[in-house]
Amino acid sequence: MENTIALRVNGRAVSVTAMADTPLLYILRNDLALNGPKYGCGLGECGACTVILDGVAARSCVIPLAGAEGREVVTLEGLGSSSAPHPVQQAFIEEQAAQCGYCMNGMIMTAKALLDRNPDPTMDEVRRALSGNLCRCGTHVEILRAVMRAARLLSSPGAQHDDQPSDRHHARPDDRIAVPADADLCGADGGERRPADR
Repeated sequence: MENTIALRVNGRAVSVTAMADTPLLYILRNDLALNGPKYGCGLGECGACTVILDGVAARSCVIPLAGAEGREVVTLEGLGSSSAPHPVQQAFIEEQAAQCGYCMNGMIMTAKALLDRNPDPTMDEVRRALSGNLCRCGTHVEILRAVMRAARLLSSPGAQHDDQPSDRHHARPDDRIAVPADADLCGADGGERRPADR
């Protein structure tokens, strides 16, 4: 039986009529036409579907619609735009962190949630936060650099964030941080769960 469920998505009140156990990801993509969250594994293990749910990074493929009732959901579309990206998005652009781009939604949303609660993370904290987000293209170093750059951008005087994306250039593209060659990288340090590991 279908139910009408109310929630907030990217600051907007919405009501959706669907089966209560429909994955939130399907509602976001199919009913609300928000294509930031991606379908990756359908098991909550790859991170491609990550959204921010009441301030916490969450896997929308395993959250039933009823579990989002009355809550605030933020998707990639709720951060910024191509003309005025959020500082986290800007940092990922400047670090050229995307190769195929499929994992970028999850990486950016997880990074945003991390930086909201910890504006000055260590590299280890960034790796831990991103350990459940998989990137098969191998851009882990660029992703780590992007999160560290985003932390700097967000802490710079006059930085705009949350629902106020900035349209100014924050940093030079060649302004890089060093990541040790032997560093454990997100998704490559054993933090990911593989079916054989269960």
